[in-house]
Amino acid sequence: MSVPPDQIGAVLGGRYRIEAVLGTGASAIVYRAVDTTLERAVAVKLLQPALAQDEAFLKRFRAEARSVAALNHPNILQVYDWGEEDGVPYLVTELLAGGSLKDILDAGVTLTVEQAVLVGGQASAGLAYAHARGLVHRDVKPANLLFDDEGRLRITDFGVARALAEASWTEPVGAMIGTVRYASPEQAEGRDVDGKADVYSLSLVLYESVTGRVPFTADTPVSTLMGRVGQTLPQADELGPLDPVLVQAAFPDHAARLDALGLEQRLASLAAVLPAPSPLPVVVDGQIVRSSTEASPTDRFRPPTVDELTQSVPVVGGTGPVPSGVAAPFDHQADDDATVISHLPADGGGRRRRRRWPWIVLALVVLGGGFTAFAVATKLFVPNVSVPKLVGTTTKHAQKALAAEHLNAAFQPSVYSVTVPEGRIIVQQPAPGTTVKQGATVRLVASRGLPPVNVPSLAGMTCQQAKAALTAAHLVGLCPGTLAHYSPTVAQGQVIRYLQGTQVNPPQVTYGSTVDIVISKGPAPIAIPAVSGTFAQAEATLVAAGFKVAEAKESSSTIPAGQVTRTAPPVGTKIQKGTTVTVYVSTGPALVSVPSLEGKTVAQATSKLAKLGLQVGAVYGPPSGTVFRSNPTVGSSVKVGSVVNLWVK
Repeated sequence: MSVPPDQIGAVLGGRYRIEAVLGTGASAIVYRAVDTTLERAVAVKLLQPALAQDEAFLKRFRAEARSVAALNHPNILQVYDWGEEDGVPYLVTELLAGGSLKDILDAGVTLTVEQAVLVGGQASAGLAYAHARGLVHRDVKPANLLFDDEGRLRITDFGVARALAEASWTEPVGAMIGTVRYASPEQAEGRDVDGKADVYSLSLVLYESVTGRVPFTADTPVSTLMGRVGQTLPQADELGPLDPVLVQAAFPDHAARLDALGLEQRLASLAAVLPAPSPLPVVVDGQIVRSSTEASPTDRFRPPTVDELTQSVPVVGGTGPVPSGVAAPFDHQADDDATVISHLPADGGGRRRRRRWPWIVLALVVLGGGFTAFAVATKLFVPNVSVPKLVGTTTKHAQKALAAEHLNAAFQPSVYSVTVPEGRIIVQQPAPGTTVKQGATVRLVASRGLPPVNVPSLAGMTCQQAKAALTAAHLVGLCPGTLAHYSPTVAQGQVIRYLQGTQVNPPQVTYGSTVDIVISKGPAPIAIPAVSGTFAQAEATLVAAGFKVAEAKESSSTIPAGQVTRTAPPVGTKIQKGTTVTVYVSTGPALVSVPSLEGKTVAQATSKLAKLGLQVGAVYGPPSGTVFRSNPTVGSSVKVGSVVNLWVK
């Protein structure tokens, strides 16, 4: 049966009796319930009835529920059971009393850096555990980070986000905005996601928990998503030493981003140099309830007051019970009279002094020793010094600056940074200006320099496409003409390989590096071979050399018809394979028609014939006469260069 929020008392699965509504969301309602079999309080998340009609969602939900129920980690909400009631899916989980991180932020409370490091460390530990088992959350946000009554964090809703992603049912706009506020760049671009998408989302959550604002948010979901593509996390002074860790955890380039295990380790290193965090506030019905703190070390040890150091010591006689913690008195009867007693007056007052004086001395010695131990333990007489500002300085300078103040340097594992040069200090603890005793230790974290980034595959790309891909990976691409190279296998204009210095196709290079791209000029040009004979013979020779062939005709007075006369381009010219070579075939000598020469003088006839490539032969008749007949006769076809005889009168 479906259970609306006001139907309290309904029983799911014949076992879980609904008692109260804990909260409502876009895709589910969360109830407080009682497991009537084990008689324990549980939380029941009943998903929206509309999802029951979506077979794709139900199939994915069932698979994810089985996987999530198998998770067993102190920072992942334990799933006890799952099922469906009239087709409506539900999850049964442990019930937590500490609220969520969203409750804390909604109450207007931001976390200290120390608290954020604690929360982030626990969340990344839970994520690393799940990622190692093939589960990605896909919807890490403050509402999905819950706390028990001792302040320990649990991640909830593992698997639900993936199931919802395959549902045809659409969440309301408000719910969608709440989710995209923490989505990774690869989610924004619709690419496949892995555990590093969860790390990106967690870094935005931690950023918000300290600063009170979510980076990259805009007016619409689309602009919010696209605003973070290719962008590094904006710097925030409030983050202090947490800033460089979150920058790398929210790196836009997926390959250079920390994974969950790496983030957990970085936060653990940072926690080691930070003060212990104060307990997280607990929010109940919108009201802030702060947990009681444990006694600090100074609460457990209190130095004696001046009055306690100088007050009278109780008289201890030689008989009777000895107070606990006080040594037994001397046996004055057995003691040598030449000792302390011999120096005291012999009257009754002197006997009282003999009993009291040694104990006063002993008490003062004990108190003096205690005070000395206290002074040594607290370095009471060691001078105070102010911790110098070391962030941004070199490690060598930091060591010298600390030595000058009689302080010790302890270097923690270095971290990558896109803003702080290699070898310079990123984090120091205690902070600059803190007053400490000489001989105290200052913990330092230095920059390892720019992080490595993976070079994307450039195969099959043009120069412009390759440069754009490298820019997206925070690299600079160049296509020098001097590096362009002939290739028998890579098409002209496409990438053959890329270089950084002398390294060919490096899988990783330093953030911001310049990568030289080698572009193909196509296959190397080859010389056109000599051809002869018929067109078929010439064609076979040229095709074997890798050329295409075309045929053309031309007359020749020297080469017989049907034989090759020449090629274009000429034989010996170097051209690319695949280029077309034209083969010219002789049609034999050229023929011309004998023109009419009647009425022409011999000189005029000679000029006209010469223009056609013919020549005058014998002239019969007076040289000064005019032509009245020729041989060959008018209109006859003759070869260029033939002789024409003239008759004149």
